[in-house]
This record gives sequence, structure tokens and C-alpha cells, in this order.
Amino acid sequence: MMLKRNKKLISAITSFVMVLAIVLTTSSNVFAFFNSSKAATPVFQGKAPKYVFLFIGDGMSYPQIASTEMYLGKQGRLNDLVKGGGIEQLNFSKFPVSGAAQTFDATSFIPDSASTATSIASGYKTLSGVINMDISKQIEYTPISESLATKGYKVGIVSSVPINHATPASFYSKVPHRNEYYNIALQLADSGFDYFGGGGFLSPQGNGQTHIYEVLEEKGYNLALDKASILNLNNKSGKVVAINPDMSVDGTSLPYEVDRKQGELALADFVRKGIDVLDNPKGFFMMVEGGKIDWANHANDAVASIHDTIAFSNAVEEAIRFYNKHPEDTLIIVTGDHETGGMSIGFAGTGYSTFFDKLDRANTSANDIFRREVLNPYKEKHTMETAKLSDLALDIKYSFGVLIPNDPEARFYPEMVLNANEIQRLEAALKQSMTPSNQRNYSQQERLMYGGYEPLSITLTHILNNKAGITFGTYDHTGLPVPVFALGKGQELFTGFYDNTDIYRKMAAILNVR
Repeated sequence: MMLKRNKKLISAITSFVMVLAIVLTTSSNVFAFFNSSKAATPVFQGKAPKYVFLFIGDGMSYPQIASTEMYLGKQGRLNDLVKGGGIEQLNFSKFPVSGAAQTFDATSFIPDSASTATSIASGYKTLSGVINMDISKQIEYTPISESLATKGYKVGIVSSVPINHATPASFYSKVPHRNEYYNIALQLADSGFDYFGGGGFLSPQGNGQTHIYEVLEEKGYNLALDKASILNLNNKSGKVVAINPDMSVDGTSLPYEVDRKQGELALADFVRKGIDVLDNPKGFFMMVEGGKIDWANHANDAVASIHDTIAFSNAVEEAIRFYNKHPEDTLIIVTGDHETGGMSIGFAGTGYSTFFDKLDRANTSANDIFRREVLNPYKEKHTMETAKLSDLALDIKYSFGVLIPNDPEARFYPEMVLNANEIQRLEAALKQSMTPSNQRNYSQQERLMYGGYEPLSITLTHILNNKAGITFGTYDHTGLPVPVFALGKGQELFTGFYDNTDIYRKMAAILNVR
């Protein structure tokens, strides 16, 4: 009996060792599996389009699009519901072809922008944080933008966030980690691409190295750093790097659309000028990223998310105008890289109702303008003992539209008045905000409530979101699929449900890239 049990034990151990050996010897092939288990190679019989626009809403999936369309339509108005409406579609959601793409990367169902942008740009899965390299970080991949440049297309890259951030970088660089900002910037200068526009550079001097502006000029780029220079760009301007002169408070990105002042340049302006620079008989490829959508959803800021999605749609409109002039030669693709924030349209306190009109009363981004221009100066003049929520009542009303109970406007907007529970939450958050960050002793619940954000601003954000009927599940990315919309030459290939690497494969088939 003992011998029989020992034989079974030995057999089990042997089986385990064999399985472990297989796993270990094939672990390096896991990535290969992801890239070999694809659908049949797309086939395109027509002539390749001369003009290709690829729009990527960073952090944008179905919730971000749906919330924006509901906000624009002010769902809940009786006349809209009677007509069967209630939403106002964004221009790209009206495209004749739509599909959906999975977003997981080589090791996680919740990816980052480096791995997802690599999938779209080059057609391969990789690790989070890695740009155009395999999981061993030894093999480099060629993004479609480089392939098209060798075929004679002019190439433009536009983003509302730093131009050496992960998504734009995936179309001109190859690095083992997305945080190698100076290296990425040097590869931008070496790319020879014709137009870069929008945000500025992270780490423009690296570790005391030559400023990237000097490097760019040495490589033959013309720098357009003020509004007049940017608006005067055309197809005789040569190779151009156009940096927005009116940056957000972080100094490297376009302002959130809700914060943008009249007369300041928007994402759409950089797309329009990019078309002017790139337009030529041989054709061009332009990748445009709406990067602040992602930042807004990281901060759970529904107002900023909605307005930046509108700004993204306005940028797409510039491509649609171009398409209307060249319908037989143009392809426009609109997608996201992943979803951010776990946005959900629905809140336990509002049941089956939404109140998107309440978002109209907000005038600024929460984490950007309110935190930096209101809360930070207040913290410099007050202590935790002297701070009072009532001191900030007017600023809170202007930024978020919510009212303390004794506000003169309370009787006109009763739905915006803070209740006792909300006041209690805000007072607790203010106390935490007034405590130096290195001295904050968060409970587990408080860590979930505040994430890495300023306690008062994030609490106000959540309160306004909930009043409108919106909730967020995380401060990070999620594993949701993303929609894909297409208009123009080859649009029919983008129907169905597929992997994000297939976006590259479909573009490659249409553009005859091997």
C-alpha cells in the first residue's frame, strides 16, 4: 500500500516537474503566442489612400464617448425623450464603419499607453512601459509611420500632452521604458518626420545635456513657439516642431479644454496646421492623440473628460473637412488605446436618472486649476486649525457649481446644495488637504477615497460627478475594449471585434506596408 502511494506521489511530482519545465522553456514564447493567435491577414484590393489620419483618444472608451454624447444632448429633457433622442452624437461616432478592439498587453488585462500604442503602431504585444520593443527588450519593432515615411509619405505627430509621452513616442521611437524622455526626444529629432505639434517636452535637457531645441535645430527643424508662427505654417515651412505657447499649469501640455481661454490654441488648431504643413501630392500620415482625456479620467474629473472629448471631436472635424475635399484618397481612423478611470454612467444615489445639466455649472478642471490656483495658495496662508470650508465657498461654487446651504443662490438651485453628509466629507477632506502630504496618515478607506490626489479637490469632483449620475471605479486604467471608427478608403476592414494589434494589420494591408 505504501509503495503504491509512493508511486502515485512520484508520478504527481514528475508530472509537475514536466509542466514546470514546459512553462519555463516556453515563457519566452508567451509573447509570440499573443502575436501568432491572430485572425487571417486582412486583404485590401483597392488603391492605397494618399492621406491617412489616425486619432487616438488616450483613456477613451465607450463610457467617455457616451457621457460626452449624453452631456451634449442633455439627456433627461422630455422633448428629447419623446423624440427617442436624448444624445448628440460626436462626429466620429457617426462614421459609417465601427468595430471594437481588445486592449490587453503581453502580461496584463489592464495595459498602459506604451504597450497599447505599440500594438496599434507596430502590431505587436509588449510589456507595459515598453515602446516598440519585445518583452525581452532586445528586438525592436518598426511603427507604421516609419514604414510610410520610407514610401514617400510625409508624417506628422500631434498630441495635447508632451510630444515625447508614451502614445506619440510609439510612432517614432523604440525604448525599453517610456520614462526615457530625453532619449525619446533625441529619437524624435532623428526621425526626420515632417511635423510635430501640440505639447512640449518632458526632460528637455535630460541630465544636463544639450537642450532638445538646439538638437532639433541642428537636425534641420524649424521651431514654431508662438501663436503667430504656428498660424503662419504651411507646406513650405519645412520640417516643423510647433509647441503650444499657452501651456497648462504643468508646463508641458495643452490646457484642459474646460480651462482653455478664448484665443488660446486648441488641439484642432494643431491638426489644421499639420494638414497645411503635410499636404503634398505623394500623401501623408498623421497620428493625433487626445492625451488630456486620459489625464482627466485619472483624476476622475468627468467635466474635464467630457470637454476634452469634445476638443478631440473638434480635432477630428479638421480631418473630416479634408476628407470631404479628397474622399477617394483619404482614410480616417478614430480609436482609444485603453479606458481610464472605470467611468460608469450611473450612481446609487440617482437610481435610473442622470443630471448632466449639473455639469454645466463647473468652470474649471478640479485637479489642475482649482488645486493649483485656489487650494494651494489658501494652504500657504492657513493652517489646519484656521482653515474653514466657508472660506472657500465662492471658489468652490465657481469651480464646481455646488453650494453651501446658506449661499444666496441655494433657493434657485436646490439640487446643487451640499447635504450634511457631503459637508462632512468635505470638512474631513479639507483637514487632510491642510496636513502636509508627508504627514498624512490615511486609513485604507481614505486611500481609496483620495488616491494620490488632493483630498479636497478629488472629493468635490466625486460629489459633482455623483450629482450628475456618474461614478468612477479607479484612478488608473481598466481592461475595457475600445471602439474603432473608420471613414474613407478601406473603411470596411475595421468592422468586427478584434485585437488592437489588428488595427496595425488593417492599416498595413490598406497601405501596402509589409
